[in-house]
Amino acid sequence: MLAPIGRFPYSLLIASERYLSLRKKSQASSMANLPTVLVTGASGRTGQIVYKKLKEGSDKFIAKGLVRTAEGKEKIGGEADVFIGDITDADSINPAFQGIDALVILTSAVPKMKPGFDPTKGGRPEFIFEDGQYPEQVDWIGQKHQIDAAKVAGVKHIVLVGSMGGTNPDHPLNKLGNGNILVWKRKAEQYLADSGTPYTIIRAGGLLDKEGGVRELIVGKNDELLQTDTKTVPRADVAQVCIQALLFEEAKNKAFDLGSKPEGTSAPTKDFKALFSQVTSRF
Repeated sequence: MLAPIGRFPYSLLIASERYLSLRKKSQASSMANLPTVLVTGASGRTGQIVYKKLKEGSDKFIAKGLVRTAEGKEKIGGEADVFIGDITDADSINPAFQGIDALVILTSAVPKMKPGFDPTKGGRPEFIFEDGQYPEQVDWIGQKHQIDAAKVAGVKHIVLVGSMGGTNPDHPLNKLGNGNILVWKRKAEQYLADSGTPYTIIRAGGLLDKEGGVRELIVGKNDELLQTDTKTVPRADVAQVCIQALLFEEAKNKAFDLGSKPEGTSAPTKDFKALFSQVTSRF
């Protein structure tokens, strides 16, 4: 028997609405089970890549960002999940840490060339740090504030990106602006390792603005890679290692230097579980 005209479409509409409602509930439930990851320094050159990769991997993570200025927020899209705060002011960053499960720290003091340098006259440029943005304030106090806020929030994993060279107090980077930047970074790394919160410390080599995913990545310790031709690594690969560290237990409570072989000389790294399993150093 044929259904009366209009009856079948109406019943189909009801079924469709029920399906959509159940699907929305299922999606909401799935989203609720995803870990929320906060990326600090999200408007920086490496931070932007990590934040965007997390957003692209929305089936695995809920991404949030923390930047220092409104301009920084606009640079990465200006979405509501991007917070503005100064890591040297503990109270200003607390809202960003509410409800997060993991933290990726990509903040760093950045030296600037001293005004007035004329390259035509020879000599080397001088570098300075802005007031309130010296390495002691940003790379030590600011990172300490983040680690403390993460502990209060009950964060389950902190990934911290530092730099190779920290074993050498006379490293040239420490001379920039008389900031001792690697000294303060190392102090923050030790604070994290002693914090009791599961961590991964990635000490990146010289950062390259090149394509990621096309090199074999190399892990090391105690700046040994600085004596090799594997002492540089693309920012995109550092970003990928940050995200992969969130996925594998083998990355937790470990610290390592990160470099890469020249492109085209060996097979690109695809097995990150195996990469992290090579690391045995806790600091």
